Amino acid sequence: MKTLVWVEHDGRTVRESTLAAVTAAGKLGEVHLLVAGQNIGSVATTAAMIAGVEKVIAADDEAYAHASAENIAPLVVKLMAEHDAFLAPATTSGKAIAPRVAALLDVMQISDILSIESKDTFTRPIYAGNAIATVRTSDAKLVVTVRGTAFEKAESQGGAGTIEAIIGTGDQGLSTFIGQERAQSARPELTSAKVIVAGGRALGSVEKFAELLEPLADRLGAGIGASRAAVDAGFAPNDYQVGQTGKIVAPEVYVAVGISGAIQHLAGMKDSKTIIAINKDEDAPIFQVADFGLVGDLFEFVPELTSKL
Repeated sequence: MKTLVWVEHDGRTVRESTLAAVTAAGKLGEVHLLVAGQNIGSVATTAAMIAGVEKVIAADDEAYAHASAENIAPLVVKLMAEHDAFLAPATTSGKAIAPRVAALLDVMQISDILSIESKDTFTRPIYAGNAIATVRTSDAKLVVTVRGTAFEKAESQGGAGTIEAIIGTGDQGLSTFIGQERAQSARPELTSAKVIVAGGRALGSVEKFAELLEPLADRLGAGIGASRAAVDAGFAPNDYQVGQTGKIVAPEVYVAVGISGAIQHLAGMKDSKTIIAINKDEDAPIFQVADFGLVGDLFEFVPELTSKL
């Protein structure tokens, strides 16, 4: 069984979400990677060194410079003539590309898988992670998105895959790149951070969010996250959101400050290795999943905790 994996990259490096997808693909059979973009020679070389990769297919074209899903999907469909499955990380770009590929192939997409039971059977979360469904498909071609926190990341070194350059399908003329605004931060990216400090609406304001969480995150070398309620209230940017409609994370340590623990939020962080909750409501749902809980005023506890680190 030949599996094609979409490589998510920034033009220079391969994102860690791809490494989890490679591990998942290895459970299905031979692993081929698709690197698409403009001037992606170094990315293809890096991808070829990932352990377990047999071949890297490189499509270097201006049409793929910004990873437009409208242009990438036809390229994947073309390559699926020689592959049995297409896997993509369950990230923003993966979730944009995979449905289009499934539609063009006229097959069912299997989303956000947690495990691979066999060549045609997978598990995935439903009801915000409160139940796990086992899904079996009879489609000849598989289109799957992979939850990055559910699979170990493949080693980025040790592989010796070959690189094959191909001519892509070009610009489909369905969308045009206008521009982008990137959030710049010296902190670890949430999906790869080993420690995350996250705040909720109880912090009360954007000023208090920064005043309390940033010093604690600095002491811990942590990324900063937020609940959807905090993001909706304008305390934090959308890029910070953790949850079912935000980012799915599984750090070594997750510190939840003033977060009640709504189902939507728990779905994005309950796989964290150690969860520490700080909340004045002792009946808050967050304490049901927390390994350690501090019941009290976060405006007193957080500065005290920071001062002792």
